[in-house]
Amino acid sequence: MSETVIKITELVKEYKMYARKKDRLLEAIFPNFIHKHGTFKAMNELNLEVKKGEVLGILGKNGAGKSTLLKMITGVVVPTSGSIEVNGKVSSLLELGTAFNMDLTGLENIYQHGQVMGLTNEQIEAKKQEIIDFADIGDHLFQPVKTYSSGMFARLAFACAINVEPDVLIVDEVLSVGDMAFQLKCFKKFEQFKKEGKTILFVTHSISDVLKNCTRTIILENGRKIFDGDVKTGVDKYKKIMVGLDIDSEIKEEENASNFQEQSQVWKEHFETNSEPLVYGTSAVDIYDYGIFDKDDKYAVAINNNEVTTIRMKLKINEDIEDPIFAMTIKDIKGVEYCGTNTIIYKMATGNYRKGDQVMVEFKQVIPIAPGRYTLSFGCTKYNAMGELDVYQRKYDAIFTEVIAYRECIALCDLESEITYHKI
Repeated sequence: MSETVIKITELVKEYKMYARKKDRLLEAIFPNFIHKHGTFKAMNELNLEVKKGEVLGILGKNGAGKSTLLKMITGVVVPTSGSIEVNGKVSSLLELGTAFNMDLTGLENIYQHGQVMGLTNEQIEAKKQEIIDFADIGDHLFQPVKTYSSGMFARLAFACAINVEPDVLIVDEVLSVGDMAFQLKCFKKFEQFKKEGKTILFVTHSISDVLKNCTRTIILENGRKIFDGDVKTGVDKYKKIMVGLDIDSEIKEEENASNFQEQSQVWKEHFETNSEPLVYGTSAVDIYDYGIFDKDDKYAVAINNNEVTTIRMKLKINEDIEDPIFAMTIKDIKGVEYCGTNTIIYKMATGNYRKGDQVMVEFKQVIPIAPGRYTLSFGCTKYNAMGELDVYQRKYDAIFTEVIAYRECIALCDLESEITYHKI
């Protein structure tokens, strides 16, 4: 058996909840007589063991208890009950720079951070130049931290946290600080830790990052551990949770998959929709529902970039129209269009529609773009007799999705190359 680095037993974290501010004050003044609070369990009887060298991906919706768990492991938050045993030095990339003194210079904060981490002056001296080179903030190193930009602050804090040779590294959504060159250094350091057999706890909303980096995953829901096992199975279960499916009910999942064409089935409720999409047009049609489906016709919170994906939208026709153009576009979070298509590209005559008609449009394809977060947009338009484009309705950035990959992808798309080689 591998050495156990972290052992968590019956871990509970409760927070007091007050309906009114004065209830908190009254209870503080008369703790033995007045009890005005309710209780919220952020962590509920969690048991967990992490072995040396494991890269544990922690998945769960917002509020599931992921960050609370990490803060208790690092000692930032005290458990209500239960125990946490950690063997070795822990370095966390949770709230970067919490040990910094804003009035001290960057160099002085390197020493202070090292002392907080329990390093001797000799150990800090040995690591100092490595931290300075990694942060790469130039002469700003000798200026007070309070004068730093947010980017410089993050670079120095990250460099301090990651260069103390921890036995356990805790990472919470912070591997994307600074510019691209600095991000590359961060990921190289992360890979170095993995090769050295360090134990890593990794919290992220990126399914691709979990697939690429982790050796095991757990899923938290309402402070409880509901899954603990291999990465691919965990990711598949997490994707079901994200679209509102009961992970223990295959019957419910099959019913949802087989009934996608029912008018009563609201697809978009199963996805992360944009509360403020860009919507404009003549309102001759109303794009009122949309969804993404995998190769098995099940709701797909994430798109596998090497499998067939179906994108569907429903429209209600408000005016008589002829041969409308149906379109969809995929853009990144910055608004850059990655790909898309429409019926006019395929020279399709879409037919005539009367007021009151409803239409379902389906786009089925492989989407071989790079892993990342994207938005999905829909449109219905028509070129008039003057050659001008009439926009019946466009609903831009209507739904958020993630593209995942089971192999690395360079730049914007996966070429799906067939590579051969032989001696000549």
